[in-house]
Amino acid sequence: MIGTNNSDGKDNTAEEIADGVMAIVKEIHARSPHTKVLLLAVFPRGEKPNAQRDKLKQVNSTIAKLDDGGKMVKYLDIGDKFLAADGMLTKDIMPDFLHLSEKGYQIWADAVKGPLEELLGKK
Repeated sequence: MIGTNNSDGKDNTAEEIADGVMAIVKEIHARSPHTKVLLLAVFPRGEKPNAQRDKLKQVNSTIAKLDDGGKMVKYLDIGDKFLAADGMLTKDIMPDFLHLSEKGYQIWADAVKGPLEELLGKK
């Protein structure tokens, strides 16, 4: 969940958040060059579309460029899976519009299972 804690209010700019995410991926590969990374987009926050979500879209647009076709980094944006058709987050998925519920975690798990298997060469 890198990035989300830096996105509240005016903490950091989209560019600063993206730079931080990219630095972490770089550090992972510096310490463990053969480690494959499933890089998730920063999840949406807030009950309805807002400036913070717009900032996160900018972050996600930047970090998506780290995807190298899944050779070492696979980018995956599952944020829409948490949203209702009208763009709202519901309390049954994120009770406080930030942290996932059990249902939200299940959505997350279901969404990453296939991509993780692909990265591990099991698919």
